[in-house]
Amino acid sequence: MRTRNIIFGSLVTLAIPFGLTAAHAAASLDDLLQQTRAAREESDRLATQNAEKYNSASPADQERMLREVTAERDARAASAKTLSDQYSNNEVRINNLNTELRQKENALNKIGELFGVARQTSSDIAGILQQSIINAQLGTAAGGDNRIDFLHRFAESKRVPSVAELERVWIEIQREMTESGKVVHFEAGIVQPNGERVVTRVTRIGPFTAVADGKFLGYMSSLSTLNVLTRQLPDRFMEMATNLQNATSGYVQATVDPARGVLLGMYIERPTFEERIELGEEIGYVIIVVGIAGALAFVFQLIYLLYARIGVTMQLRNLDHPGKGNPLGRVLLAFKSDPKHIEEDADVAELRISEAVLHEVPRLERFQALLRLAVAAGPLLGLIGTVWGMILTFQSITESGSSDPKMMATGIGQAMIATVLGLGIAVPLLFANALLSTLSRSMVQILDEQSAGLLAESLEKRRRA
Repeated sequence: MRTRNIIFGSLVTLAIPFGLTAAHAAASLDDLLQQTRAAREESDRLATQNAEKYNSASPADQERMLREVTAERDARAASAKTLSDQYSNNEVRINNLNTELRQKENALNKIGELFGVARQTSSDIAGILQQSIINAQLGTAAGGDNRIDFLHRFAESKRVPSVAELERVWIEIQREMTESGKVVHFEAGIVQPNGERVVTRVTRIGPFTAVADGKFLGYMSSLSTLNVLTRQLPDRFMEMATNLQNATSGYVQATVDPARGVLLGMYIERPTFEERIELGEEIGYVIIVVGIAGALAFVFQLIYLLYARIGVTMQLRNLDHPGKGNPLGRVLLAFKSDPKHIEEDADVAELRISEAVLHEVPRLERFQALLRLAVAAGPLLGLIGTVWGMILTFQSITESGSSDPKMMATGIGQAMIATVLGLGIAVPLLFANALLSTLSRSMVQILDEQSAGLLAESLEKRRRA
């Protein structure tokens, strides 16, 4: 009986301490110790109270109370087992869900990386297509809106792209690649140099070159349109442009800019010969005047020497009949000594011949001193122009306070024009002077030989007589 009382009191008060400790959270270890002691005392009190209640009851009530407590214990044990099993199942399910979550996170990260690459590719290709001549023809894609705008929207979008959008990015890249290998004709609006927009037939070589009406076109990426270049290439290139535009099949010679218009723009910006001369300014004009003067003197003297050379050659074939139309004939006519007194007058005859030869030498060596002066003065004048141009360049840099390499390159290039002009006149005039000097020396040598031979022949004939 006593054993039953203890068991009954323990079953009834089994849940009491946990309820107390759960209801009042301990603020410190001392509070926890006090709450534990209080819970134990309360448990003992309830156990004693239940035992007394059980002992004071009749046997039938005791049996009933014992059955109720036992049933409650069994029910709580079953509930505890159910909760334990449920807890275990929940642990397994949580582990499975965590595994599945990690797998999905990894897959989503890979998809996110894929979308990031797609957006970056879209941004890069949009920049390339924006500068492409093909965009003037295919600016409006199959979807109806501008392909550049679509690629920018796709690159800046934060949502997950659709399959159709991903396919369109690939299609735009493929279209650009395909059109890059074609030579096509199409109608497009062209901006003229006066600003007027005219619809005309355009011939395009991939993304490299475009021509219309026999003129080369440039591409304005900001407006996605073509424009006629204000300055065109030389005539030989313009003829190629016309032949390309008129061709319908086969092969034709054409101009292709592999830099997609950059080299073409640089080429047409090159200054012409007249513009380069203007860059030389006053010093350049002085050098040109010196060069022209030297060239005119060379041409005049060259014609005279050639004419005199022809006359001397003809005179050599007929020495017995000298004429006044050539230097050798005039020298021969100067020999007028009496044959009977040739030996006595030999010295006088030699002096007359020398006088005649010396009289012809200035004509034969005319303008050579001027050419030598021009050859020497050309580089010096060019050096003066270069130094003066450098002074102006550094002065402009000092005044603007900017060390822009482009401005410095322009100024230095302008200063070098004078040097180029000086060397440009000095080198040709140097060869011209050498040619005139050679021709004049050869003719003077002929005059000396023929005059000396004539005097010797006259003396020899006199002695034989």
